[in-house]
Amino acid sequence: MEVRYATNPTDFKNYDGERVRSEFLVDSLFVEGELNMVYSHYDRVITGGAVPSVKPLKLEDQETLKTEFFLERREAGIINISDGQGKVTVDGESYELNKRDCLYVGLGNEEVTLESVDASQPAKFYLASATAHKQYPTKKLPIEDATPTKLGSDAESNNRTIYKYIHEDGLQSCQLMMGMTLLAPNNMWNTMPPHVHDRRMEAYLYFDMDDESRVFHFMGKPDDTRHLVVKNEQVVLSPPWSIHSGVGTNNYTFIWAMAGENYTFTDMDHVKMENLK
Repeated sequence: MEVRYATNPTDFKNYDGERVRSEFLVDSLFVEGELNMVYSHYDRVITGGAVPSVKPLKLEDQETLKTEFFLERREAGIINISDGQGKVTVDGESYELNKRDCLYVGLGNEEVTLESVDASQPAKFYLASATAHKQYPTKKLPIEDATPTKLGSDAESNNRTIYKYIHEDGLQSCQLMMGMTLLAPNNMWNTMPPHVHDRRMEAYLYFDMDDESRVFHFMGKPDDTRHLVVKNEQVVLSPPWSIHSGVGTNNYTFIWAMAGENYTFTDMDHVKMENLK
């Protein structure tokens, strides 16, 4: 488990490109046969990637969390981003996840293992975890059962479909929210004009990109922006005070995960284009 500390936006003004990448870009979560995680001091959110091959991988890190088991004081959302079918077993009950299926795992579950149904075509599990004080039941939501929301247009190059998996009207959680956005072909922008939500942080996993594709992820205070050049299956940790918007060299998919003060999808503060610098 790598640990990332929070950053003061005033100090952020002095960061060069290398420092911005080291603080906010997670570039190597998905390694075959490994579970890799990053603990962020922004709202204590953990992001992780698991690629089980021959052996299952157990969700654990007692040394970092100082708890008896991973979900003793936490909840988690898990999404399979690979064509390879995966299986998650939670305290003896198994859930099979195809590509883009989501599983919510609630507070108090002691043993969570992740495995690939076929080791020759391994699953890739992306997980987000937040602290929790109330238990909700473990539930699976396949993408075909998730309610799609259409936003944007071809004219604005942001025609996209949002699937809200873990949220107020979907899979119930204590404070974690999680979903996925798919951009239509020939559409590259997400969330422009941008917004901030100072009451919670957000993590972005960009995927479904080929080796040559890139996303330019914009962050920072609205009047003092920076950018990150992001490759396939990399994560951006977005502070509560930062905008989070991106444009790709072609269409892509991303998973967003949020946690913090409010449990609502619509409490963002919109930024006018004239105020961006």
